[in-house]
Amino acid sequence: MVGLVGGGARAWRLSDEAANGAGGGGAATEADYMRRLHGHAPGENQCTSALVKHIKAPVHLVWSLVRSFDQPQRYKPFVSRCVVRGGDLEIGSVREVNVKTGLPATTSTERLEQLDDDEHILSVKFVGGDHRLRNYSSIITVHPQSIDGRPGTLVIESFVVDVPDGNTKDETCYFVEAVIKCNLTSLAEVSERLAVQSPTSPLEQ
Repeated sequence: MVGLVGGGARAWRLSDEAANGAGGGGAATEADYMRRLHGHAPGENQCTSALVKHIKAPVHLVWSLVRSFDQPQRYKPFVSRCVVRGGDLEIGSVREVNVKTGLPATTSTERLEQLDDDEHILSVKFVGGDHRLRNYSSIITVHPQSIDGRPGTLVIESFVVDVPDGNTKDETCYFVEAVIKCNLTSLAEVSERLAVQSPTSPLEQ
């Protein structure tokens, strides 16, 4: 189920998990992160949304997976193969992604827009591929938080995308949200498994 945060033309769709934040300022803190770090400006024929995930693993473990622009398959279940053009990973790098069966796509060409290891921000834009997500741009941020008294992580992923002909804004958002939810669930599972293997990880690194 999805709720709304904000108002006017810049209203955010936000998953219910945000309202049940673990520790810290809860939804208010998450809304503040979104205002500061998720600066999408959707056009008339675009939709935008933001989802959150609370993960029982420290920030440095979660970020090590999120920042892997060259290996998204480390946690994204729908990616079967990824090749980065050129070799060096830098802003402007482009990756060619092969998508597993089950989605209405086979390939995606994606450009790295931002990679900030200090603030833990990754931004990616789709620039081609066999799919209907035109002008898709996403931002994912990773934040330390305490969950049940142990090191944890808050992950926020937002996006903006064109609404395809024949679809509504709600239909487009629901589809993209479903894919992101699967990715974030997998990110949590992989991160928490790594945390069990290294239980002495600090809260921040």
